Amino acid sequence: PCLTGLCFPVAEKTGKVLGEFCRCYKEQYGVALFNSVRYEIEGNGGPQAQLLHRKLPLEDHVIYSGNLFQYIEENKKWRNRFCVVPHNYGLVLYENKLAYERDLPPRVLVNSAGYKILTSVDQYLELVNSSLPGVTPKSGHTPILKCPTDFPLILWHPYARHYYFCVMTGKEQEKWRAVFQDCVRHCNNGISEDSKVEAPAFTDAVRMYRQSKEQYGTWDMLCGNETQVLSNLVMEELLPELRSTIGPRLKGKAQERQRTWIQISDAVYRMVYEQTKAQYDAAMAKCEQERPQMESTIRTDMDQIITSKEHLASKIRAFVLPKAEICVRNHVQPYISSILEALMTPTSQGFAEVREVFFKEVTDMNMNVVNEGGLEKLAEYMKKLSHLAFHPVKMQSCYEKMDQLKLEGLQQRFDVSSTSVFKQRAQIHMRQQMDDAVYTFETLLHQELGKLQGKDDLCKSIQRILERVLKKYDYDSSTVRKKFFREALLQITIPFLLKKLAPTCKGELAKFQELIFEDFASFILVENTYEEVVLQSVMKDIMQAVKEAAVQRKHNLYRDSMVMHNSDPNLHLLGEGIPIDWGEEYSGQPESEPAADKRRRAKQVVSVIQDDEGVLPYEVGAEALLQPGSPEPPREPDPGAPPSSPDGVEEIRKALAKESLGDGAEAEERLTNADVPSGTSAQHAAPASPQPRADVPSEAEVPHATPAPPAPAPRTETPAPSARTACHQPSDKETGEEVASLGSACSPPQPTGVTESGEGVQTEF
Repeated sequence: PCLTGLCFPVAEKTGKVLGEFCRCYKEQYGVALFNSVRYEIEGNGGPQAQLLHRKLPLEDHVIYSGNLFQYIEENKKWRNRFCVVPHNYGLVLYENKLAYERDLPPRVLVNSAGYKILTSVDQYLELVNSSLPGVTPKSGHTPILKCPTDFPLILWHPYARHYYFCVMTGKEQEKWRAVFQDCVRHCNNGISEDSKVEAPAFTDAVRMYRQSKEQYGTWDMLCGNETQVLSNLVMEELLPELRSTIGPRLKGKAQERQRTWIQISDAVYRMVYEQTKAQYDAAMAKCEQERPQMESTIRTDMDQIITSKEHLASKIRAFVLPKAEICVRNHVQPYISSILEALMTPTSQGFAEVREVFFKEVTDMNMNVVNEGGLEKLAEYMKKLSHLAFHPVKMQSCYEKMDQLKLEGLQQRFDVSSTSVFKQRAQIHMRQQMDDAVYTFETLLHQELGKLQGKDDLCKSIQRILERVLKKYDYDSSTVRKKFFREALLQITIPFLLKKLAPTCKGELAKFQELIFEDFASFILVENTYEEVVLQSVMKDIMQAVKEAAVQRKHNLYRDSMVMHNSDPNLHLLGEGIPIDWGEEYSGQPESEPAADKRRRAKQVVSVIQDDEGVLPYEVGAEALLQPGSPEPPREPDPGAPPSSPDGVEEIRKALAKESLGDGAEAEERLTNADVPSGTSAQHAAPASPQPRADVPSEAEVPHATPAPPAPAPRTETPAPSARTACHQPSDKETGEEVASLGSACSPPQPTGVTESGEGVQTEF
């Protein structure tokens, strides 16, 4: 949509917000750099983790792949798509499975940060109706979206474009939902914690900026990488004004106005993103340029800076602390135990479920290895176990425990907009602890294998190592949860206290600026020191509450005084070694087998399983969606025509019903022949029944629910670090939708337009 004719100054308003933010970022950068150098010199490490940490858990692996239908807004048709979720959790959509196997460029790349996964059209319509007040379709009118099946999967975003998918069964919907939620969870956590200066400087700058606008408390849209978060920050201010300016001018029926509004919001978001990226990158580059000189000053004058900061803190403490302590005593202290209990119950249940899933998987593996025998079987099971933490379906029972988190009246009292921030953080901790446990287990088992003789020794050794790892997990789990509880309590209470104290304290802070030496003004800020004093006023109560919970052994928490002696002194040295390749060492494959074929079998973490319920594979149903004899979808309708309601829904339903009523034996034969035995290329697959694949879990391991075809054998060659690899990397943008030219694996970005097939997918913006 053309915004120029609507006279809305997007660039001007975006520049104003970014100018204020970049000023905050520059201030916070100096403070973060000082804190980083001070921590490096003084050190203040917590308890040493007992479990090992894997550095590159998913290198060269695919999380999931399979077929689903996507609604193409430009031509209002549902199309079959082959979706691949690579190790970086982007959603990569190909024309079909063959396009993926032939290394053709994908149709769409989606970064799902900030999205919500909806499994009901009614849920979606409710959000759409609320996005443009006063525009609600009358009952009985065609809704903005119709789904050809009863199992939709909709990716909704408050600012960016929406994505519409559907599948054939409820069980398949559950699996894809778990996969999509894992993508959102991972992409939301887009600010690297490895950055000890840029990351804290950025998050503190966002918080300070929002507080300057009287916005305290948690923020749901602090998700994605830095540019995505900043774009959300701009849109938070821009959208209400945009809605009030443009909303009344939209013409047509309610559904048409809703569609137009979604397109306008997406177009503005893309414009904001481009401007934000350029301006933020420039600000960051300037800070990096000044960093060597700043760091030299910090190291030279560290003692003087610390003394100056402590002097400032003592003056602010004398002024603020009496007021803060009264506020804590009256408004915070009585509720700390309630908040902690509300956090502890679902979180601890989730970590207990992680322990249970890990125990069950290892125990089942042990039994199967004993019954089936041999190191080759052990290697087969260990390859699957090694990526247990990244199996969205198996981990779902752990993640679901956090859905019970309810702060009830506390949420309104402390101005917590949503508990999703805490749920997601706990789930990320669960996944990390599961992977640490699995990696420690496989490292210890690998060390033992050379000493074992026979099945009995192997069985006993697995059981013994499992018990050792579980003890380590219990200790690390307690440490991680206590830290999470403390951080969550601070996130809830500190903004509340700052808001309460602002009327009496904030206006008086300017007088303390004169206490800071000019040479140290880049490293000491009055506002930050004030917040530290407020934090100290409540920190004692929070620490005491968590300590008491540990002393009472609530939820299997360990006391702080409990120190686990290192029973494996060389374990962390083992973790620094070369990653274990179970298939390479113990699979028993003939040496003549190409290495690329070995990689194929272990490439995918979650495999698609054939469903014996007689549902046809997507390739069959998709044929009915295209015009007979036409390999490409029809061209997009005249872009000047007003948007109309989705068509083709009834045609799809009839086609799917017709195909489903076909000969069952023929359908089963097509299903069976669709699979390719592991280690065999698709082009040379024999028509005989396939052999079991090593990377396909048993029915007990993955819900035997999906009607999609068997998992694709991943590409036989490791992609070189070339242009092709870049094309397959999901965009880091909020919507991240990119499409490479059909003629080249990676062409330069083109202007927004329509693809040859008329689907109007936007290129890199």
